[in-house]
Amino acid sequence: QAQLVESGGGLVQAGDSLRLSCAASGRTFSAYGMGWFRQAPGKEREFVAAIRWSVGSTDYADSVKGRFTISRDKAKNTVYLQMNSLKPEDSAVYYCAARTTLVVRPRTVSDYDYWGQGTQVTVSS
Repeated sequence: QAQLVESGGGLVQAGDSLRLSCAASGRTFSAYGMGWFRQAPGKEREFVAAIRWSVGSTDYADSVKGRFTISRDKAKNTVYLQMNSLKPEDSAVYYCAARTTLVVRPRTVSDYDYWGQGTQVTVSS
């Protein structure tokens, strides 16, 4: 069983930056990868970014490309999401997720096996 714990959310103004962290324990993910999703009120959970644990290759949703950066620290079993130039439409609960299988383009909720509890990000205009 794996546990994922997010941190780093908060209330910021448009244009500000935040860095989210997700610490994984209980299982190693070196062979596969992790991702970030977000869910705004009344909307479906949507893909934000993903990283393959072993080689560090990344993938981003078009809405955050160029503003968000996903990274990982293998020694700490932690994945990060650096969010710059935040916009009010980025407001949502952000979830960290981990996958235990190799997926070519892991952008859907069903691609992931473990989820964190979520952390709220609110961007005021």
